[in-house]
Amino acid sequence: MLRVAVVGSGPSGCYTAQNLVELDPRAYVDVLDRLPCPYGLVRYGVAPDHEKIKSLQKNLRTVLEHDRVRFLGGVRVGADGIPAARLRELYHAVVYCVGAATDRHLGIPGEDLPGSWSATEFVSWYSAHPDAADDPYVAGARSAVVIGMGNVAVDVARMLARGPAELSPTDMPQAALTALAASRVRDIRMVGRRGPSQARFTTKELRELGSLPDTGVTVDPAELAVDPAYGDPGGLPAAQRRNIEVLRDWAARPPTGSARRIGLRFFLRPVEVLADNGRVGAVRFERTEPDGHGGVRGTGRYEDIEAQLVLRSVGYRGLPLEGLPFDADHGTVPHLAGRVLRAGAVVPGEYVAGWIKRGPTGVIGTNRPCAKETVASLLADAPALSARELPEDPLTALRAEGAEPVTWAGWLAIERAEAELGASLGRGVVKLPDWESLLAAARTPAGPGRP
Repeated sequence: MLRVAVVGSGPSGCYTAQNLVELDPRAYVDVLDRLPCPYGLVRYGVAPDHEKIKSLQKNLRTVLEHDRVRFLGGVRVGADGIPAARLRELYHAVVYCVGAATDRHLGIPGEDLPGSWSATEFVSWYSAHPDAADDPYVAGARSAVVIGMGNVAVDVARMLARGPAELSPTDMPQAALTALAASRVRDIRMVGRRGPSQARFTTKELRELGSLPDTGVTVDPAELAVDPAYGDPGGLPAAQRRNIEVLRDWAARPPTGSARRIGLRFFLRPVEVLADNGRVGAVRFERTEPDGHGGVRGTGRYEDIEAQLVLRSVGYRGLPLEGLPFDADHGTVPHLAGRVLRAGAVVPGEYVAGWIKRGPTGVIGTNRPCAKETVASLLADAPALSARELPEDPLTALRAEGAEPVTWAGWLAIERAEAELGASLGRGVVKLPDWESLLAAARTPAGPGRP
């Protein structure tokens, strides 16, 4: 028998567990998660209106329902939880798939003013993450600035522009739906410091902005023209060429008569968030220009854009996990083909996969080959690892250490509670938004006829 703990139940954790049980019939995997719910960013990062992507949960569910896989939610590892060293004693091997838990900061004056948030915080709020701040975000705001040109920036701009009729069928928590339905935000600016050929959003996400009901998209042709690749995009990768085609079309046909407007702005670098009565009132940007080497340089010209809500979307970053080495420059755990390195030497039995291994890059599918590489390393080490006799079933030991794992039956109870909540509100499934309600639901016994 080979007992493995996988820490993290998002895509990288589930793909790691899947590879282990498919490639080694002796492998038994416990998938541990700090949250009582599985699926990681698929549950708490994918926008509520992206049902097709969210349906990936069905594939991950199949992994977690395998007869040699156990889901153990509500288990903290590291600080205030099970120490990494203790986890290593309980399992033959531990694979950390903890993702990138925080966001990057702009490092500019005024960034911490009320009304200035990370896109991560905003996404957590409308996705019902139990750690999300209890703040209406959009209350009192008429205009918003989203800093960044990636898919997350597009997501938050789109959610700000959607109306209640479009959001009500989603699993968005009721408080967020109520706040967004009452929102007076009508002007949304997405701002990037570089040009359109360097934007990181996908064309599919970009095009969605143009299909939002009663919402117009504006692009300044003069800003597009500053990009050397805009006039002749033939040398660009196909995705960037398609993006420029979409932007070119919007620039040629300015919208009219829309209730809401999303403006895409380029070659503007944020230098300060300006206050108005102690809250966000505007963002000051410096105009940039291409430096001829793929980057940009400042021009010394500035522009203030009014906003009562600022959302920064400039990337994620991994956090150190107590008991593991950490590369602070890259926000990752040092590794060799997934094997954790301590002082440059491989540590048998400790592994990483996902963003904490490679940094916050790629799409959900990128986690498949990443997990496969790590599992190949682990299984190569397995003969020596499995020779160590374990003291007892790790679940018994975890409970003895004070953990109160939410098992798969507990997660099914949460699913039932969310379906019942939605039905009571005349909606579909509606997520429970806080720790108290999630844990209460997880401990509710199944009624007659329930699994």
